[in-house]
Amino acid sequence: MGGRAGLDDGRGAEGVVRRGSRVAEGAAGAAAWGDDADEAGGLGAGSSEPAAVGQPARDAEHRAASGAGLFGWTVPPGERVSELDRLRRGPVRVSGPQMKRALERAEEIAAFGMGAVDVSRIPPRRLAELSRYGVDGKASLLRRHSDARRLATLLATTVYLTSRAVDDALDLLEVLIATKLLARAERESAKEKLKSLPRVERASAKLATAFQVVFDTTSEQVDTDTGEIPPPKVESLEGMWAAIEQVVPRHELAAAIAALFELTPPLDSDADEAWRAMLINRFGTVRPFLKLLVSVVDFDATPEGEAVLGALLSLPELMGRKKVGPAEIDADLLTGSWRRLVLAAPHLEPGTVDWKAYTFCVLEHLHRMLRSKQVFAKNSSKWGDPRAKLLAGQAWQQARPTVLASLNLPGEADGHLAARAALLDGTYREVAARVPDSAQIVFDDDGRLHFAALEPEPEPASLLELRAAVNAMLPRVDLPEVLLEVFSWTGADQAFTSVTAGEARLKDLNVTIAALLVAHGCNVGYTPVMGGADPLKYGRLSHVDQTYLRLATYRAANATLIEHQASIPLAQTWGGGLVASVDGMRFVVPVPSVYARPNPKYFGRRGGATWLNMINDQAAGLGGKVVAGTPRDSLYVLDVLYDRDGGKRPEMIVTDTASYSDIVFGLLTLAGFAYAPQLADLPDQKMWRVDRTADYGAFQDAARGRIDLARIERHWEDILRIIGSIHTGAVRAYDVIRMLSRDGRPTPLGDAIAHYGRIAKTLHILRLADEPGYRRQIKVQANLQEGRHALARKIFHGKQGQLYQRYQDGMEDQIGALGLVLNALVLFNTRYMDAAVNQLRADGFDVRDEDVARLSPFVRHHINMLGRYSFQLPDLPGGLRPLRDKTATDDM
Repeated sequence: MGGRAGLDDGRGAEGVVRRGSRVAEGAAGAAAWGDDADEAGGLGAGSSEPAAVGQPARDAEHRAASGAGLFGWTVPPGERVSELDRLRRGPVRVSGPQMKRALERAEEIAAFGMGAVDVSRIPPRRLAELSRYGVDGKASLLRRHSDARRLATLLATTVYLTSRAVDDALDLLEVLIATKLLARAERESAKEKLKSLPRVERASAKLATAFQVVFDTTSEQVDTDTGEIPPPKVESLEGMWAAIEQVVPRHELAAAIAALFELTPPLDSDADEAWRAMLINRFGTVRPFLKLLVSVVDFDATPEGEAVLGALLSLPELMGRKKVGPAEIDADLLTGSWRRLVLAAPHLEPGTVDWKAYTFCVLEHLHRMLRSKQVFAKNSSKWGDPRAKLLAGQAWQQARPTVLASLNLPGEADGHLAARAALLDGTYREVAARVPDSAQIVFDDDGRLHFAALEPEPEPASLLELRAAVNAMLPRVDLPEVLLEVFSWTGADQAFTSVTAGEARLKDLNVTIAALLVAHGCNVGYTPVMGGADPLKYGRLSHVDQTYLRLATYRAANATLIEHQASIPLAQTWGGGLVASVDGMRFVVPVPSVYARPNPKYFGRRGGATWLNMINDQAAGLGGKVVAGTPRDSLYVLDVLYDRDGGKRPEMIVTDTASYSDIVFGLLTLAGFAYAPQLADLPDQKMWRVDRTADYGAFQDAARGRIDLARIERHWEDILRIIGSIHTGAVRAYDVIRMLSRDGRPTPLGDAIAHYGRIAKTLHILRLADEPGYRRQIKVQANLQEGRHALARKIFHGKQGQLYQRYQDGMEDQIGALGLVLNALVLFNTRYMDAAVNQLRADGFDVRDEDVARLSPFVRHHINMLGRYSFQLPDLPGGLRPLRDKTATDDM
């Protein structure tokens, strides 16, 4: 397909213009590691050390194992930590010096050359486990392993850190530019503007008064009695000045004019000039790391980003020079007020430019291009090129039939699009015909659609009595007992395996795991869960924490809980597991962290992070993702959906308005999901049609947008390849969504996907207008997630509910513990509530199915989560504790 916009195979790989590497190639070459190392020691499964490799790789391995290699297992004289500890620690503070140190760390690790080792033959899961053990484990523990095991761990860790160090540096660069440079300059500019406002007001008032005199004395004045136009009141300039000076002295007027020239921007300026001018004063922040940035990070760019990348690479040559001429910069990048600041600043000599202003102009463009993936880093996984990861060529042709069959998508678009257009047209006509009889919708004078408020569902006396009886019957327990009992039912604790693989399973490991889940999930640390028994001693807790608890084991344990939740009849009454919602829960991060972002609304003066999590209609948490700050959920929804811990693949997805965009609507529909966001801004939503001549009755004015089917058809093959790459896990949806937009506007391919999404979006709005039950179903699912978040807040009560984690991995691990405790508590509640309902039925209590469906598993009055904890599980001969009497009062 020639001339495809967005995915042109004709320029390098996937439309990318390649540049030569600027990072030294490692001596390891492209040799592969063997896949027959033993389970306890090597990277594969079979021998006691990695299989034979090429001599360059073997040389690199021996350098790694030597004391003079990249890492040392011991603490050097005069130092407090080992080389391993030093280099595996990423940046935490956001500053120019920290940025320099982050790049120096990346340079030091890259110089070892292990980034060039071919690890394609190593099982990814095994490689990830070994690298995680190397990154998180204590050096003292690593030293205890055999030489082969240490070497395998070291190589895996080094390969991982080679890319991770660049990720960390670019994460820091992104937040540094966004918060410490751009946002701070805007804030300071706003403060200066506010500070100068009284002077501007006084000067403006004097100038206005003077000009009022000019108008009054020189303008034609019509005599209302006679209709005649008398001559002006003053006939000379001297007379006009005399009149002006009667109200504003001339020297005060001159001072007012000077003040306005000083305090207000020129007429040909833009709204950004003031803060950009202040930004230039912060050059000292970026000076230390600019040269390192272009030498350590192996940048590359798409054709759209080439100019910015070229300008970035030229910056080190301009720094520190007394004179830089206009021919030495790319003037095409000088958009808006940057042109004046770079080319026409008052302090410039003729024929020179302000290279400091130019530097910030380039950095502002770089920040935008990095986020949209138009500029990327070849030696980074997170900030790399998503186009290179898309299925292409033979790989796409092999995957294509399976992808199309799995997603029920046709290879050719024409018939499919015709059917979608017919469905949209028919739905418009059906719903429009029912509008006169509907009390749910109204149209304002502009034709905009409004919904009547949903009335709360009444709670009949039978529901209140059932809820009170069931809640009274729940046994009163401590949280640790809940975890131990759930482990006894499900065996979920067996999912926690040692990262060393060869370690014998510890005695009473379930007790230690339960204690650690309470420590992390309740945010209380080790002290309240420590005890005299061996499973609760500090050394045991620390060892198990480092070797057994990690994201992979949390997810495996969670999958077991999700499966057991789905098997309980009460959960099946709530739903079939095919409806899910995705929403975010915010956490303040009070410690310095690159992975926490500011948002005063949620975090006050601190930074914070968001746990974007998914729950199905059986109240089971299916997984989640921790993201920095409060970004739009729409960037991450697909990744959360595809990265579930377990459970059925949901069919209907409920989100709030922040998760909505036309592109996301298109991608979710292509992926086979029925997307059902809550549209809080419904009156402002444009409805779309295919046939511009069709008469849709009451929707005629609302349906003011036109869907371009031809545009979708032109890009259909690329659309299939995009969704196929997401579906197979070849690329993150987050990166794809970023790639499909530039400067807030969709690319041609992104626009085609958005047009496809507008069909589904309009069908969704029509269904909302036509079916109150559909609106209520969405609301019920959203409320279910709010209930889960409320319970999570009660569990995560320690340290004022704030997340004291500096790194992304630590955040994910602790929130993973919280998610597991949540699901365990919900499972405990669901099973006992199910038993209580059965007992009430057996006792002749009036139990109605519609009331049972409205019971909540997020009750917590019977669970003690505070104080020091006991980890003794009583004997349960029948598998469950005895239920309390339905009339019992709360004794906790």
